[in-house]
Amino acid sequence: MFLILVPTLISCNPNNSGSSFKADIIIYGGTSAAIIAAVQAAKMGKSVIIVSPDKHIGGLSSSGLGFTDTGNKEVIGGLARKFYQLIYDHYNNPESWNWQKRSDYGNKGQGNPAIDGQKRTMWIFEPHAAEEAFEKMISGSKIKVLRDEWLDREAGVTRENGSIISIKTLSGKKFSGKIFIDATYEGDLMAAAGIKFTVGREPDSMYNEKWNGIQAGVFQHRHYFKEKIDPYKIQGNPSSGLLPRISVDPVGKNSTGDKKIQAYCFRLCLTQNNENKVPITKPDGYDSTQYELLARLSLAGWNEFFGKFDPIPNLKTDVNNHGPFSFDNIGYNYDYPEASYEKRKEILKEHELYQEGLLYFLMTDNRIPENVRGKMNKWGLAKDEFRDNKNWPYNIYVREARRMIGEYIMTEEDVLGKRNVPRPIGMGSYSMDSHNVQRYVTADGFVQNEGDIGVTPDRPYQIDLGAILPQPEQCKNLIVPVCVSSSHIAFGSIRMEPVFMILGQSAAALASMAVEEKKTIYDIPFEQLKAKLLEDGQVLEYTK
Repeated sequence: MFLILVPTLISCNPNNSGSSFKADIIIYGGTSAAIIAAVQAAKMGKSVIIVSPDKHIGGLSSSGLGFTDTGNKEVIGGLARKFYQLIYDHYNNPESWNWQKRSDYGNKGQGNPAIDGQKRTMWIFEPHAAEEAFEKMISGSKIKVLRDEWLDREAGVTRENGSIISIKTLSGKKFSGKIFIDATYEGDLMAAAGIKFTVGREPDSMYNEKWNGIQAGVFQHRHYFKEKIDPYKIQGNPSSGLLPRISVDPVGKNSTGDKKIQAYCFRLCLTQNNENKVPITKPDGYDSTQYELLARLSLAGWNEFFGKFDPIPNLKTDVNNHGPFSFDNIGYNYDYPEASYEKRKEILKEHELYQEGLLYFLMTDNRIPENVRGKMNKWGLAKDEFRDNKNWPYNIYVREARRMIGEYIMTEEDVLGKRNVPRPIGMGSYSMDSHNVQRYVTADGFVQNEGDIGVTPDRPYQIDLGAILPQPEQCKNLIVPVCVSSSHIAFGSIRMEPVFMILGQSAAALASMAVEEKKTIYDIPFEQLKAKLLEDGQVLEYTK
């Protein structure tokens, strides 16, 4: 059951009243990074307010991404590890296993066992368990959270002498603070404050990289067309036009940049448990022709439909994209990062219809093998998840949006250990993972995907302090631990939920020290920050 706190019951500042609020640190966003940052600030004795556009906190960790992309779990420390320990405690309670015996669950995780009994951590979980853990962290620290509060992106940021003085939301509420943290996936506060950012892929030449930019013909996962699939409505007849979900634009030259971004999807929580299942039905607006490519792919022999139905506790699954035509809605999110709220809502609705329709297509279309249709008909949405959202995830997986051009730009060379990071504030270890960016027609007249890259570093790597800081002349009191300063391909590794939590903690530690010493975030000596991070359990170096 969801644990929902009423925000007005908790106050971190007795002077807050009506539509005006003050705190040492104002955090905009409801992501995992936002929660961890707030807890760290509270631990350091600073007043903090979370201004969350989301009603449900935790971001993707609470919205279906329960099969955690851990990478090397040894570099996940501090409050991030505390979160996964709370998950362990949750599942150590027999009452949490209401649809399945713990002994029947198994222990499969992504690169690591799901349960680490020695260190009392659990890396795989149900959405509601994650939300409860975040709520527990918030309530334990008595942090004020204002939900469903959306930044006025046009006129909601007030600045004086190079610093943000206050932000205003569309409801008219005003939040004044000494330090601000943008912990959104989109970087809305960063952009509204006039900070430099980029969207899309840089050319390889910009940062001396190999895996950035357009990568046509590079296939490092299984999400491409091995079969030669005709892209035209009437097969063999280009004049009939392209099938849906194929771009009419040429793919572009390899290693050059563009403004396109890797595909999004909802991480659905499905179950085959009849007692806890909501049947999948035909969605309004369903159009079977949108999935013609999948039908042709199936008739050509492709049969990996359930390749990423990853098990999570209580007979549920975290569903992710798998294969050349799957849950990733390739090419339909390019406008999302900078779009208005209204336009984003349209994009999200289109993605929802696409995924609902895909599920229904897999259940009903005769061109899908009978055994696949039969198996798909056993699945349904988990009845006890996302209860106030028709059992659909609250957030879409924004794999990348804006990225700050900050004081230090993380690149492929940092991730692959080819460059020394001068001021490490946390570590990452996951592969440089970009999902497909575009679907196009090849020179020989067949459909193909482009942009899916997976290059794994030999060892964990350090993330520099400057990656979460704007260039000093742009703003003196804003920290950005999610839309960090990095190239597209480096962000493909950094963008994992445990890393966002790590960076959120480090951001709040720096903010709290700046408040304490009445300095800007650029005037805190790094060695002083480093000592505090180590004291609080952050892992800044991997020596094994």
